[in-house]
Amino acid sequence: MSGAKNENLGWGQRYIWLRYHELPPHARHDTHIILNLEIPAGLTIQNCRAILNQLVRRHETLRTTYHVEDGDPYRVVRPPVPCPLIVMSTEQDGTPMPAEIVDQLGHTEFDIAADLPIRTAISTTAGEPRRIVLVLNHLAVDQWTVRELKRELRLNCAAVVARRPAAIEPVRHRPSDLVRYEATLDPGPSLAYWEKEIESMRADAFADRRRPDEHPETRRATLVSPALLAASRRIAARHTVWPSQVHLAAYTALMAAYTGGPSFDHLTFTGNREDGPYATVLTCMFSPLLMRVDVADDPPFAELLARVADRFEQARAHSYVPYDKVVELLASKGARLASEFNFIKQTSRESRARRSRVTWQAPSEDHGADTYVRIDEWKDAVVIALSAASSVMDADSIERFLRAMETAILTYDTTPDGLRTSDIAALAGFPPAPTQRNDPRRPGVRS
Repeated sequence: MSGAKNENLGWGQRYIWLRYHELPPHARHDTHIILNLEIPAGLTIQNCRAILNQLVRRHETLRTTYHVEDGDPYRVVRPPVPCPLIVMSTEQDGTPMPAEIVDQLGHTEFDIAADLPIRTAISTTAGEPRRIVLVLNHLAVDQWTVRELKRELRLNCAAVVARRPAAIEPVRHRPSDLVRYEATLDPGPSLAYWEKEIESMRADAFADRRRPDEHPETRRATLVSPALLAASRRIAARHTVWPSQVHLAAYTALMAAYTGGPSFDHLTFTGNREDGPYATVLTCMFSPLLMRVDVADDPPFAELLARVADRFEQARAHSYVPYDKVVELLASKGARLASEFNFIKQTSRESRARRSRVTWQAPSEDHGADTYVRIDEWKDAVVIALSAASSVMDADSIERFLRAMETAILTYDTTPDGLRTSDIAALAGFPPAPTQRNDPRRPGVRS
């Protein structure tokens, strides 16, 4: 395939680019997004093939490969080509079952310099298509883009069944337009905000907990809680904040308690879709943003929630920057920022759980991050996943963290008076750090 070279990645792609290259090849499926969509009866395999080919032809981001020249990444937009399609059968006919195939598609690394950032499959029953599965490289899409692709697929499927044209708006702007627009922007004021925040960070939030001699692996556990879904929404409505910020407040209190600091510095994420002339471009536009919330005065949960919401808005206002420049700032200040919090709404997924449960995944090799907390809001539950490097958090502390996250929010939902940050810490009951060096002037703390 030939294509047109574009010298730059979009600003929103640079975090994923760095994340992709930070991961070992066998773990790069962490940058994949899987979309599993039920389709209406009446479609043929050829119909599905045509719909998917149209999707790739229409959207530049699904025809883009990624390359490096002299250490600098760049994009190549490929001409439209037929989209490879795997046909899976749900029947016991001697072929691999759909779950096995989807698992393989989802875990196989993309060759980002050669492969389109999309893999497609359909599952059939008695020869008739039932579901479309897309595996997408996060370099090409974010959650907003995924929702738009899902919407287009549904409209196109319904239109083919009804034998009428699909009512889909024309593409106004492409990722190439966004990249050219970003080249005209000055990130200086926002980077100045980041620099000031980084100056106030502890060099290593986990300094008191870090065990460098621990075998390097990443442990991951997941808590599924049906009760958290309604509780977090009620609290959010009561305080006029987002449900994600309810979880972020509990996370902040627990991480500050675990690390022994007056705050906990970490990255969270924003979509950068609020405004701007290119807010509807289908590509990866989200950005990490630095969150710092002071809890030294042991605030009530209501006050902590207000601080989280306020700090999030401050940080979001300065989030639209090339993330590689932020990494350079962190390196120049000798700061380590390797903890992340992410919230994703996936109302099409369902747990069918009746009560809370914690499950564990097999430990994997160290992926570079200290901790990563991902909150998924499903149709019937909240799912909290915590990945932690063995050098900063053991299995007991991981489970204590997850259960305290749930208990803190459920407690505040039913008895909103009196719950303070110290009460949330007590719910977890973390064992003391091996060393307690809480003097704010100690090495590793910037004053």
